[in-house]
Amino acid sequence: MTDFQRLKEQLITYSKKIGVDKIGFTTADPFIELKARLYRQRELGYQSGFEEKDIEKRTEPTLLMDGVQSIVSIAMAYPKRMAERPANTKGHRRGAFARVSWGQDYHAILRDRMQKLCEFLVDTIPGATCKSMVDTGELSDRAVAERAGIGWAGKSTNLITKEFGSYVYLGEMLTNIPFPPDKPATDLCGDCTICIDHCPTGALIQGGQLNSQKCIAFLTQTKQELPEEYKKAIGNRLYGCDTCQQVCPYNRDVDSHFHKEMEADPELARPLLMPLLSLSNRDFKETFGELSGSWRGKKPIQRNAIVALGNYKEVDAAPELLRLLDEDPRPVIRRTVTWALQQMWDRFEPDMHAQIIESLKKLLVKEEDEKICQWIKEKLDNEKDNCS
Repeated sequence: MTDFQRLKEQLITYSKKIGVDKIGFTTADPFIELKARLYRQRELGYQSGFEEKDIEKRTEPTLLMDGVQSIVSIAMAYPKRMAERPANTKGHRRGAFARVSWGQDYHAILRDRMQKLCEFLVDTIPGATCKSMVDTGELSDRAVAERAGIGWAGKSTNLITKEFGSYVYLGEMLTNIPFPPDKPATDLCGDCTICIDHCPTGALIQGGQLNSQKCIAFLTQTKQELPEEYKKAIGNRLYGCDTCQQVCPYNRDVDSHFHKEMEADPELARPLLMPLLSLSNRDFKETFGELSGSWRGKKPIQRNAIVALGNYKEVDAAPELLRLLDEDPRPVIRRTVTWALQQMWDRFEPDMHAQIIESLKKLLVKEEDEKICQWIKEKLDNEKDNCS
């Protein structure tokens, strides 16, 4: 056994002690196939805009760290089910954070584990250097993990492991230590297309290719107005989308509860929608700040909550929605309110209907957004027609 093979075994043993569920090793060679795929994604306009824009940096590890010789990939498995699922009833409707946002922010969890791995290397080998990244780094976590043998990239574009399905967080550590590499995992998806067939918006164009502009996980994180054609598909999602993972056969019998910090707080993972509409920035940070799904701030979450109330046709929310239409300075929020009110319009009782019409008459006088004005005018014109 070589010295570096021995060191590799020692690092694997140590990784298990600190709670890393799976670890793999690969070279610092360029990611040639990924590079071609990323340039093609850019040409097709399928990128989200959240990723590193320099494709060379995303695929050339030597551009990220001097002397890099290996990449260590780690995976930590997260839960599929929560112990208690809170009730979701009329008047008390709830939204949903995707499982990837349950518990403490996974970026912090994985950075902690990789920091420990780095310290182990430095303490063991004088002159060892490391650079770690999780999700927001230049490299593709999935591509590194795939080449390091952690799992294979499924048609859903998620990395799938034999042990934990696709419910895993990924991170990687670049190092100047020349570890013996592991073999890439074998693709076991075969002819299965369940994830493609069930994608709510058709974002999975074909196996392994995602149009981020259609992906609900991406859409829920944007700050602008949601495209009209996707609002119903959002359902009650506040952040992320689990559909392609929920239908995957490799996720059928897995439910990993290995890390307390990853367990869901039911009231945060499935929060009541109505209270979200009146949260201050401070309240939002204090309540949801530790979730990875809070990284874009409260605006997308509030917008998505309004969409969810519209999809539920939750008429009890009308007074609060009208308050937002009257008071909220953000056009995106007010436009989304008009969409939600439209979805429940036919369900208003006569008294509520009359109150809404009176409110719209007052709002029209001061509203400056052309799109919102047009909607209000249409509702008032229809009211006149119905009364004539």
